[in-house]
Amino acid sequence: MTDPWQDPALPAGVRAADLLARMTPQEKIAQLYSVWPGSNETPGGDMAPLQHALSEDIDLTELLPHGLGQLTRPFGTAPVDPAEGAARLASLQDRVRSANRFRLPALAHEECLTGFTAWQATIFPTPLAWGASFDPALVKEMASAIGASMRSVGIHQGLAPVLDVVRDPRWGRTEESIGEDPYLVATVGTAYVQGLESAGIVATLKHFAGYSASRGARNHAPASLGPRELADVILPPFEMAVREGGARSVMAAYNDVDGLPAHAHPRLLTQLLREQWEFTGTVVADYFGVSLLESAHGLTDSPAGAAVLALAAGVDVELPAVRCYGAGPLDEEFVDRAALRVLTQKCELGLLDPDWAPPVAEAPVDLDPPHMRALARQLAEESVVLLANGGTLPLAPGVRRIAVLGPLADDPAAMLGCYTFPRHVLLDHPEVPTGVAIPTLLEALRTELPDTEFTDDPVAADVCVVAVGDRSGLFGRGTSGEGCDAADLELPDGQGELVDKALASGTPVVLVLLSGRPYALGRWADRCAAVVQAFFAGQEGGPALAGVLSGRVNPSGRLPVSVPRDPAGQPWTYLAPPLGQRSEASTLDPTPLFPFGHGLSYTSYAWQEPTVDDTAFATDGETTLRLTVRNTGERAGTEVVQLYLHDPVGKVARPVARLIGYARVPLEAGASAEAHFTVPADLAAYTGPDGDRIVEPGVLELRLGVSSADGDVRYAVPVTLTGSERVVGPGRRMRCEVRVK
Repeated sequence: MTDPWQDPALPAGVRAADLLARMTPQEKIAQLYSVWPGSNETPGGDMAPLQHALSEDIDLTELLPHGLGQLTRPFGTAPVDPAEGAARLASLQDRVRSANRFRLPALAHEECLTGFTAWQATIFPTPLAWGASFDPALVKEMASAIGASMRSVGIHQGLAPVLDVVRDPRWGRTEESIGEDPYLVATVGTAYVQGLESAGIVATLKHFAGYSASRGARNHAPASLGPRELADVILPPFEMAVREGGARSVMAAYNDVDGLPAHAHPRLLTQLLREQWEFTGTVVADYFGVSLLESAHGLTDSPAGAAVLALAAGVDVELPAVRCYGAGPLDEEFVDRAALRVLTQKCELGLLDPDWAPPVAEAPVDLDPPHMRALARQLAEESVVLLANGGTLPLAPGVRRIAVLGPLADDPAAMLGCYTFPRHVLLDHPEVPTGVAIPTLLEALRTELPDTEFTDDPVAADVCVVAVGDRSGLFGRGTSGEGCDAADLELPDGQGELVDKALASGTPVVLVLLSGRPYALGRWADRCAAVVQAFFAGQEGGPALAGVLSGRVNPSGRLPVSVPRDPAGQPWTYLAPPLGQRSEASTLDPTPLFPFGHGLSYTSYAWQEPTVDDTAFATDGETTLRLTVRNTGERAGTEVVQLYLHDPVGKVARPVARLIGYARVPLEAGASAEAHFTVPADLAAYTGPDGDRIVEPGVLELRLGVSSADGDVRYAVPVTLTGSERVVGPGRRMRCEVRVK
């Protein structure tokens, strides 16, 4: 007769509780930490903050008899053939199971921000490119494919997506974020979560919370956040991903919020996340985040003390390795609370079933199959943003000679973010090939335009393409990426001088930005023939860009972050109240060169005046807008209709406009379609003076536009909320439902 915890017919919580009651204190604690095989053996730089300083040699023979909660990065620590990696992981799981009396396996986790972070796996565009696509459905499909590939080789949890809303693009991890608008981040990020979870992989929301709002855009720096900014800008993406996306894990952030580190923040991790949002999954530490309570934040003087603080706050699992949770006595109540959550999740994943076995992956294992490359190509194409165009693009058939210049023109690294395997791991293994084909921009242009002559002399060319931007890396090994923050938004490494020289040739210049953040382009605002922006577009980024330049691809990307005019500061986002806009009160003008949501096309669109079902509706009601869009050009294209809310009078200073809905509208030449936006009154909610989120009666304006800029508003529809003021809580409606027909 089997014990209740082994019975798959019983609910996961019941099984986990039965198993927990049979465990010793040491066995319970063992479920709350991980081991990181090979972390001490990685050459060169760290893959996590203080990795080599804080990693300690672990005696698995002594550790494993008590069991093990997690295995850290079995594929993402060093290059390993996928089939060999799967076999190694299966062997390690057999060792873990055979050593403990319940024969419990560990939960294996990996990074998956731009695809499965493993050698030879498909490299997708970075999250900033997801935001530029304004296409949650495609992001969901991508995430599902990523999850399936991870699950096939024995991985259970993915450390993605990053839901940090960009507050200052000088921050190195801007490339890992989806954008500067919480609604865009929430909807695209939730789609990623849904895709990953649909494949059976536990999605992990990062970084909870306030990480991107650090002082001076410095990594790990304190976040000077007021409660309103935290509630209305930082937290909504996490809430939507928990409530609608079904995310089963949340990762605490490195930063402190007003002096209290997130890893020791019970109000965030327990009261808000669990009691208000009803999150039932696991909270995991960011790598060495528990240790940093001692070594960086100074909240305690020992690893054991750090463990006490983190566990009490609500951090269930210490990652990436055991250092604090095994260092000393812990409160039994909090140990049981965390261990029950961990065991429940393992049960949901099938790891408690008597017949569980690691998947058998027969060689060869293809982690870069054609359907994933096709998804990577489609997302890359949809994410390219045409910022400016004087008529040079698409390149005319008469263009016979193209000069291609710039340090990134013929470099595969130009397509890769810092969490891609080549930039995250292979920088320390230069002898190992990248594992997947990554055509450079120049190579892709040669393939795209086989009858064109390419040169490096702009004077002798019909058109000059200048490719500039970033090389990503970790902790100072790049110009963008984790730990690679920027002092200003000037193009790095003197690349601006190269642009100046190309312009001085007199040949029309197409400026191509391949970067992890927006850079100030005001210096060349009216001098370039065209400007194209791509945010680390992945292994298919070169062909996608070449297709946009040639005209094979009609660009439909829109800016997920504003592009500044000047580099010396003025970090901002469009979510500013009137006093945050240009005014005579200051000599500094924060107006961007290209606003959030901006992007051009090779065709033209006409919008008919919208209709609205109800111009007056209750503070607990809704209305629907309908807008007909027609493609009036000669080629197929996709218009991106953006819906913004303007609240002219509020109890606190409100953003002039904020995104509350959007629709991609694909149209053949001459065709039309109708976009429906159902707007619940809850989308007008904000945090009032007393700290409650309220919807108040009064006049609002629903603005339909092609960007967030006032001048790009096509129609402004006045509506009135009627009835009494409402306080709305976690059950509020967070989404504008959109249909295109």
